[in-house]
Amino acid sequence: MDTYDVIIIGGGASALSAGLYSARYNMATLIIMEELGGETATAATIENYPGYKSIDGYDLITRMHEQVGALGVKMVTARAESVSRENHCFTVTAGGEEHRGKSLILAVGRERRKLGIPREDELRGRGVSYCATCDGPLFGEGIVGMVGGGDSAVKGAILLSQYVSEVFVIYRGEQLSSEPINLERLSRIPKVKILYKTQVKELLGDNELKGVVLDNPYNGNDRLELDGLFVEIGADPRDELARSLGVELDERNYIIVDNMMRTNVDGVFASGDVTNASGDLKQVITSAAQGVLAATSAYKDVIEHGHFCETHARGFVLPQV
Repeated sequence: MDTYDVIIIGGGASALSAGLYSARYNMATLIIMEELGGETATAATIENYPGYKSIDGYDLITRMHEQVGALGVKMVTARAESVSRENHCFTVTAGGEEHRGKSLILAVGRERRKLGIPREDELRGRGVSYCATCDGPLFGEGIVGMVGGGDSAVKGAILLSQYVSEVFVIYRGEQLSSEPINLERLSRIPKVKILYKTQVKELLGDNELKGVVLDNPYNGNDRLELDGLFVEIGADPRDELARSLGVELDERNYIIVDNMMRTNVDGVFASGDVTNASGDLKQVITSAAQGVLAATSAYKDVIEHGHFCETHARGFVLPQV
């Protein structure tokens, strides 16, 4: 089994940024990702990432991936099933294979929340979707719903309006909580209708979605015919691997880190949306920055403690600034 200086788990902006800097620190680096992209890949248009006036989320993450790959970082596409720690050595099992590292960066992001109503899983991919960027074009001139009231839901509704004939934003609250610029854009789209104080309580259709039942009638009818339903109601941190290592979590199950992305477990670092580092501000730029900090901390930790883990001798070179 090869021993890496750092193993990074995740496939989004934070993981790739950590990989970029780990490579520049001349660390033997392995990135294990279940899939490429994370939340960045599902973003339609990103307009707040420095250096780009506007760029598609998948294009941005693809460029990051290519940049890291060009530095010789090894990347494995597999689900990290488990991780253990012994004598400052970390063993990650992914896709049935074991990988060993002197340090570990958890950049695993968050899992999208579901509505939690009957037949939701059954109709996923048959009208129910959690990615407007991925599936929006599939609905042609149909009528779709977008559940949620945050920035992701608003941006998703704006995107969907480019493809479909009508979009219903279904929100349980009284006011959308998106960025002002996106709220303004949404207000200028006549094909978008917002249903406040409303929730979906039932999905209609046998083999594919035909509509929903609302808890607050629209135009006197609690049934709304839809060709598609998109769900953007937030996400929860993927905390399973952190818990297995004894990493401390906050009351919302986000990994607690200091200002250099160190956790309470020596040799374990975390970055991106899975941490409490930037509060509720979960953006590509914050995730990328945290990945850089995590890689820097891992580099320093390996210099100090790496000899405790069986490995081949190698040198470390600081990146040129």
